[in-house]
Amino acid sequence: MKAIILAAGIGRRLAPLTDGLPKCLLRLGGRSLLERMLDAVEATGVSQALVVVGHCQEQIRDRIGSRFRTLRIRYAENRDYMKGSLLSLWHAREALDGDCLVMDADVLFAPPLLKRLVDAPRPSALLLDPNFTDTGEEVKLYARGPRVLALGKKVSPPAYDLVGEGVGFLKCGAIHAPALRECLEEVRREAGDGTEYEEALDRLLRRVRVGWVDVAGLPWTEIDFPEDLSRAEREVVPKIEGQLA
Repeated sequence: MKAIILAAGIGRRLAPLTDGLPKCLLRLGGRSLLERMLDAVEATGVSQALVVVGHCQEQIRDRIGSRFRTLRIRYAENRDYMKGSLLSLWHAREALDGDCLVMDADVLFAPPLLKRLVDAPRPSALLLDPNFTDTGEEVKLYARGPRVLALGKKVSPPAYDLVGEGVGFLKCGAIHAPALRECLEEVRREAGDGTEYEEALDRLLRRVRVGWVDVAGLPWTEIDFPEDLSRAEREVVPKIEGQLA
């Protein structure tokens, strides 16, 4: 299994903190988001990681260097990183040739959360947290039984059993990787390069059976706004460090 980590974006909503710094290198609890993520990826036994870079990419390459001994790290460049995130996953499409993880690089999380996804019995699955407040910013997952039916900020299928916030990680089994590549190509052709990659994931859900994994109670947060940083440092980091102690 390999990990595809999407770390090209500029993080406009965190300006000026991210004007000259990739969002994934913001430090929480003394360590950057990306370093924490790669530590967790390595701990699960994943052997390869492809990091898609763009904004201030040399800082990412310099910070990561060769510090990970058992995790082979490569890079793919998204030169149009100011457009939609679809392009970042598009530039990593050749890596969608087997079992893989697709991960947003702006998520702070407890490592057991990722282990739970990797160990999920279904070949493809998403992480779902049912304990959330809907502010309109969250990417929501709608499930019926063991299957996720739809994904997005503003979508809502006609019938579902459960709705929760998506963590931003997908486990895509080798059997479904060709379908994901097709969805990326279709969405890019039909909607253009300014689209978010979640549009392709939503399309994938209509074609293959993608399961979900409940992560209620596990500490995590997405970092989008300055207040997310403050809350993460104050509330989420202590919970994560407490689990690791």
